[in-house]
Amino acid sequence: MKTILSFLEQTVSYAIASAFSIPILEVHADITPCAQENFGHYQCNNALSLAKALQQNPRSIAQKIIDAIDPASFSQIQIAGPGFINFTLSPHFLSEELTQQLFDPLLGAELPVKTERVIVEFSSPNVAKELHVGHIRSTIIGDCLARVFEFLGQDVIRLNHIGDWGTQFGMLIAFMKEGVSKPGEPSIEELMAWYRSAKKRFDEDADFKKRGQREVVSLQGGDLTSLAFWEMICAISRRAFQEIYDLLDVKITERGESFYNPMLSSIEKEFAEKGLEVISNGAKCIYLEGFKNREGEPLPLMIQKSDGGYNYDTTDLAAIHHRIFTEKADRIIYVTDLGQSLHFQMVFAAAKKIGWLDPNKTQADHVGFGLVLGSDGKKFKTRSGDTEKLIDLLTEAESQAYGIAEERLPEASEEEKRHFAHVVGIGAIKYADLSTHRTKDYTFSYEKMLRFEGNTAVFLLYAYVRILGIKKKTGAPIEAVLRDKKIAVRHPSEIALGLHLRRFGETLHFVTKDLLPNRLTDYLYELAEKFNAFFRDCRVEGSLEQGERLLLCELCARILSQGLHLLGLHTVPRM
Repeated sequence: MKTILSFLEQTVSYAIASAFSIPILEVHADITPCAQENFGHYQCNNALSLAKALQQNPRSIAQKIIDAIDPASFSQIQIAGPGFINFTLSPHFLSEELTQQLFDPLLGAELPVKTERVIVEFSSPNVAKELHVGHIRSTIIGDCLARVFEFLGQDVIRLNHIGDWGTQFGMLIAFMKEGVSKPGEPSIEELMAWYRSAKKRFDEDADFKKRGQREVVSLQGGDLTSLAFWEMICAISRRAFQEIYDLLDVKITERGESFYNPMLSSIEKEFAEKGLEVISNGAKCIYLEGFKNREGEPLPLMIQKSDGGYNYDTTDLAAIHHRIFTEKADRIIYVTDLGQSLHFQMVFAAAKKIGWLDPNKTQADHVGFGLVLGSDGKKFKTRSGDTEKLIDLLTEAESQAYGIAEERLPEASEEEKRHFAHVVGIGAIKYADLSTHRTKDYTFSYEKMLRFEGNTAVFLLYAYVRILGIKKKTGAPIEAVLRDKKIAVRHPSEIALGLHLRRFGETLHFVTKDLLPNRLTDYLYELAEKFNAFFRDCRVEGSLEQGERLLLCELCARILSQGLHLLGLHTVPRM
């Protein structure tokens, strides 16, 4: 099903081609949704751009475009300002569109012309460390983007580029070889304690540091003893990560740095063979135009260290090579904090310079995000000053949501209260994160995210429950209504709600374009507000329009539920 935006782009394109004898393939309709509905639902800006090329008055051009359009779908088409064209859809056309949308599996979203392979790399914790609050944004944002692409029919690969290789493992294995006679099964907490002790030794003891660095080379070279310790470390960490992913309902495929280890030497060799490698203090580096350090000196991308080992620069180059040539990705999305922006700019630049990354064939995006702050405006930490464990954060959210269940659903079973606490608690954390523009920092607050008012998960879940209540109160089986009735919008609040419902597909299109999940949260929040206005102004139960309005409620419930699912949230039957 086409979106209204696509319908208008096609309509205007043909009108321009017809009015000015321009080949249709050379026409691109410039249509934007209007924020203020009193100025029309959509606006065309082509007359202004055509005026210069055609040497004509833009308002005159706008009128010729209007004259070439079939007005049947519109209640009004008018020229505004210097030559903008405002389109207001007719209630009859909108009603027909909404009825089709109700039966559309994609709820008015549009499948891509060509299915693309989209690789989304997100979460990416480090082995031997617990997931902490700093990992929440990458995990939640990446999962949301993957869900949207999947819903729209793209071939999505979800990758967890875990830090399971490198200097920290040489350091940790060297420490374990001194204190552990053979690989055992410590807990993740014990493993982290070992890591902290190893790091302290590595920073303070020059001899231990050398042993740790040699262990990295041994590990990369396939030493069996080192590999045994490494595999044990990874297994413990993997179980701890999975506990969090299960809580968050996040599906992700582990593809750690170690996966690319066999490729690293060939990556370095290809840069050398193409004359792009420079030796600097014994290390092999790539220098890229436009990248300098704070002192204004050329900034290198190091692909092999002076001791013969490789680092994450080499690994990320191997990863992008594998994703382009082996996995045949059309789009590669990296979801990490904004602090890594420069690194990915350099990786993309290096991949372009060597001829791997062709922007006309493969699009590479770094999806950066800001920090999670505490009430003091600083990085979110525990009272003792430690980084907050993600498992503790999620557990506390469920605990506070359980308090809401006890207050609002005192007669509910313990099982229902626990389910409510999980859905609402986890959903509140996810929504608070996703509703923030990802490049901005946000302040973490259980009190704010669990409010029933404002742009929160709880507000949206309550709107959904309210619709379920309306449907139940009418007593009309929705299947029978679907057979006998069609949506018909007449009242201004019905039209406003209907128009917003019809923009669901457009919203998802914009999310895939600019990779901003808050576009979807903003859409759903506005949808809930428009539904509340409709409920205030338009009686459903017992009205002459009960069937038509019940179908409008049904469509609203389906889009709310689907939209929440794309954010990674579940719904509850009552609140």
